[in-house]
Amino acid sequence: MRCEEQFYKIYGRDPESRTFCPYRVCPIGAHVDHNLGKITGFAIDQGITFAYGPKMNGVVEVTSLQFPKRAQWFVHNPPRPERDWADYFRGATLALGTRYPLSVGICGVFDGSLPIGGLSSSAAVTISFLAALARVNKIELQRQEIIDLAYEAEKDYVGVSVGKLDQSCEVLSKANSMLYLDTLDGSYEVIPTNPVSKPYIFAIFFSGLEHNLVGSKYNMRVDELRAGVYALQAFAGIPYGKFGESYARTTPLEAYWEYREKLPTPWRKRCDHWYSEQDRVERGAEAWRRGDVEEYGKLSFESGMSSIVNWESGAPEQIKLYEIMRNTDGIYGGRFAGAGFKGCCLALIDPAKKDDVLGSVTDAYLREFPHLKEKYSCCVSAASEGIVL
Repeated sequence: MRCEEQFYKIYGRDPESRTFCPYRVCPIGAHVDHNLGKITGFAIDQGITFAYGPKMNGVVEVTSLQFPKRAQWFVHNPPRPERDWADYFRGATLALGTRYPLSVGICGVFDGSLPIGGLSSSAAVTISFLAALARVNKIELQRQEIIDLAYEAEKDYVGVSVGKLDQSCEVLSKANSMLYLDTLDGSYEVIPTNPVSKPYIFAIFFSGLEHNLVGSKYNMRVDELRAGVYALQAFAGIPYGKFGESYARTTPLEAYWEYREKLPTPWRKRCDHWYSEQDRVERGAEAWRRGDVEEYGKLSFESGMSSIVNWESGAPEQIKLYEIMRNTDGIYGGRFAGAGFKGCCLALIDPAKKDDVLGSVTDAYLREFPHLKEKYSCCVSAASEGIVL
């Protein structure tokens, strides 16, 4: 592994251990977890590897093969956010340290197997780091603790208005199965692929545009949805409290239908996406349960269109990728991957048509954006296990 080789170059010895956290894909259930919605998702067999060893002096020292500079701090005193790639680890150190006493530091090297942008790499690096830091401090974390700590690190420290979709998929998923999660209470079902289902794999198309949620319109979209929900509650005479504690999930569907036309257009469109996506998630879970991959894919395409029209996400390049996918034989369905501000598109495809799908999408996309030839890439992945603790 590249990270293990780099560790040896830096420290002159082999790492004592390594963790691997998979990326995730979410074909249906986009932009809903931050408002306590239901989602469907999968871990895939690509992800983040962290090769590491303990540092008994309490220093945390991390290096990434994707970003410059080495970051350092003391395990018992992580600094304030520095707005760089290592903030996820600083936040994870702080979150873990508020629950458990930490005395042993860690040194390590991160490496990702795919380009950054749309596969929840931020959650994957945070989870892999948390698992390693807990291990060197002899802390046994439960799966829900990992999810909660990674969520706290990204939301409270880094400052991204995320939900728990990414962390849950990367921790709870099983191979050849779909995770059906309710973020309201954390309840979930792992639905195995039905034996009558048509075969499928995931294709990942990286647009060539890296994304960064901290600097994107992600938080703005969440605030617009919450503003719409707040207004719906006021129109309907529903008692409400703090703005940040208003959720679409706890605002009745009847109030949405009765008062949606009173909302300013941006707020209405965000609510249109949230409530329609909840319906797609529920229908998608039932389609998966009965083995109807084609229906599940169709709902994923609908999710992608709502993300474009109602959530208003996606760079022009991503939108073009989505349009190409919709017109490519062998693709059951697909949408943007991740938050939908640059990054990747994912597709659920027929493995028998893999080469034709990858070739057709690549040719069509690079005809539109030839200047991205050196940055664009594509690959296929299978539904995989969540992190091994």
